[in-house]
Amino acid sequence: MQKSKFWQPVDRAAMGLMLVLICLIIGVIFAGDRAAPHVRDFNWQNKQIGADNNKFILTFSRPMNRESVETNLQIDPLLPGKFSWSGGRMAYTLLNPAPYGTTYKLQLQSARDKFSTSQSTNPTLQPFVGEFRSHDLAFAYIGVDGEEQGRLVLYNLSQNQKNILTPKKLIVIDFKPYPDSSKILFSAEDRLSFQKGTLEQQLYSVSTGIHYLPPKDPFDDPDLPDASTIRPIPAGNIDLVLDSQTHRNLKFDLSADGKTIVVQRVNKSNPADFGLWVIQPNIPPKPLENQPGGDFLITPDSASLAVSQGEGVGILPLQPNAEPLDFLPKFGMVLSFSKDNTAATMVNFNKDNPKLRYVRSLYLVTNQGEQKELFQTKGSINNCEFTPQKQALYCLMSELIKEKDEFQEQPYLMSVDLTSFKAVKIVKLPMQRNIQMSLSADGLTLLFDQTITSNAPPVAESLRTNDGQAISTSRLWLLPLVPDAAGKIKPELLPIPGFHPRWLP
Repeated sequence: MQKSKFWQPVDRAAMGLMLVLICLIIGVIFAGDRAAPHVRDFNWQNKQIGADNNKFILTFSRPMNRESVETNLQIDPLLPGKFSWSGGRMAYTLLNPAPYGTTYKLQLQSARDKFSTSQSTNPTLQPFVGEFRSHDLAFAYIGVDGEEQGRLVLYNLSQNQKNILTPKKLIVIDFKPYPDSSKILFSAEDRLSFQKGTLEQQLYSVSTGIHYLPPKDPFDDPDLPDASTIRPIPAGNIDLVLDSQTHRNLKFDLSADGKTIVVQRVNKSNPADFGLWVIQPNIPPKPLENQPGGDFLITPDSASLAVSQGEGVGILPLQPNAEPLDFLPKFGMVLSFSKDNTAATMVNFNKDNPKLRYVRSLYLVTNQGEQKELFQTKGSINNCEFTPQKQALYCLMSELIKEKDEFQEQPYLMSVDLTSFKAVKIVKLPMQRNIQMSLSADGLTLLFDQTITSNAPPVAESLRTNDGQAISTSRLWLLPLVPDAAGKIKPELLPIPGFHPRWLP
C-alpha cells in the first residue's frame, strides 16, 4: 500500500483556512470590537406600573460609560429619579410614584461604552426607545340612584368607563380593593335582609376586570409566575369569602399584601362571644381569641394588628392567643400607617388633662418611639392619610360652628408638612356629618363624598349612613392636590351620584 502524504489538496485548503481565521482573530484583537453596544433588556417595556413600582432596570450588552448614559437618558413626561449601577445594569429609582393614567416614553442614544473615548472610532449605543404606562386612575363607590342603588360601581377616569360590579340583590355595606386591583373585598346583605334590619352581612370578593402586566425585577426569583401568562377574569365574578350562619360579621380589614382578612364577629347564640377572626388562604377562619377591642387596622407589613382597647392602642400579632407586641396607653385611636410601616397617626383624647377637656390631639408616632403632637382641635379628626413618600399628611377634619344656638360640625381638609410640621387648611367642604375621603395611590388626587341625608325616619329600602340616617342622595368630588395656575386648589364636582369612594391601588 502506498503511504499517504500529508500535503494533500484538502490538507492545504484546511491549513490555509486556519491561517486566515488566525489573522482575522489577531486583527479583531488589535482593532477592537466595532459592534455597537445595545440595550439587552428594559424590564418596564410595555408594562403597567403602580405606586409600588419605583425602579426600572436597563441591561446593556457591555459595560457602559455611566456619565454618557445618565446624560442622554430621556423620559417623557419627566419622572425625576436617581441612578445606580451594578456591572452592565443601570437602575433608575423614582423620587415619587409615577402619576397615574399616563403613558411614558424612554429614549437613550449617543451613549458610549466604558472603554471608548471621545476620539474612539467605536460606534455609540444603538438608539433605544421604550414605552410603559402607569395604572389607570380608577375608583369604586357605592351607588345611590336607580339601578346603581346599593351596588358597587367601578369608575375608570382614565378610560371614562363605568361598570356595575355587584348584582341588584345585594346591598353593599363596605369594601376594600385588593393590592393588584383585580378584585374588591366587600361586605353586603341581600336586599330582603337589609330591609328587615337583621344584620346578616357576609363577605364577598368581586373581580374588577382589571389585569395589569407588572414589571419583573431581573433579580427576582426566575420561577415567579409571569403576569402575562395569567388569564384575566371578567368583571363581576363574585365569590363568597365568609358567611353569616353562626356569627354576625361587622367591621373588617384587608392586609396590604392581600393575603389576610381580619373580621370583627359576634356569635348569634352567645353575644358575649365577640372578637376578631382572621382569614388566610387555604386555612379555615379562626378567632384570634384576644381582647375584642374597638377600631382596628392591619399594619402595612401584614404581620400585626393595631387595636383600640379602651385605655390605649395595642399592637397584636396575627396569631391566636398571642401576647401583645406593644401597648400605647396615651392614645385612643389609630387612624393610619405610612406605607413603609415606620410611622402612624394616632389620636389622643386628652382624658387625663382637665385643661384640654373636649380637645383632641393628632400625633405622629414612629417605630423609633417618637411621639410628635401635630395639632389640637375641638372638632373631630375623621381620617388622615400619608402621601406615598411620607412627605405630608392629608387629614379630614371638622370644627364646631355655632348656628342658631346649636353647634354644627364644619368639615375641611388639612395638609401637614412632615418636614416642617406646619399644618394648613386647604379647602372647606360642604356642611355635613358623614363624609369619606380617599387619597390616590400616586398621592396627587383626593376623592370625597357629599352625602345628603333626610330628617325623616329611614324607610326599609333607604341606604343609611354610619349613624343610621337615611341617604337622599350623594355627590362625589375630585380634588387635585397640585395647585392650578393661580396657585389654588379647587375641588371638582363629578357627574356621578354615589358615596364612600375609594381609589384602586
